[in-house]
Amino acid sequence: MTEEHRIQNEIRLVLSDTCVIFRGNVGTGCTKDGRYFSTGLPKGFSDLFGFRKSDGKAVFIEVKTPTGRPTKKQLTFLDTMNKNGAIAGICRSAEDALNLIKGD
Repeated sequence: MTEEHRIQNEIRLVLSDTCVIFRGNVGTGCTKDGRYFSTGLPKGFSDLFGFRKSDGKAVFIEVKTPTGRPTKKQLTFLDTMNKNGAIAGICRSAEDALNLIKGD
């Protein structure tokens, strides 16, 4: 398990009382005839997403390790979500996620 995946799991656990959170999965594959394809969410979409139970407000969390850096597409996505009323941000720990959810 990568460090980022470990942090994602810790965030999902700590938010389970206050939010419904899903992990976005993406990937690539190959058909039997050799054609490649991509599955999942658009580039830049947050690692974790869901809603806050108290008010149904959408939540988007981009999970990064302490030294991880978001891509331009991730930053644009988070900015767009925030501008449209969602709770969205970068979290490097479960504590960051709690602060993001409570800080709104």
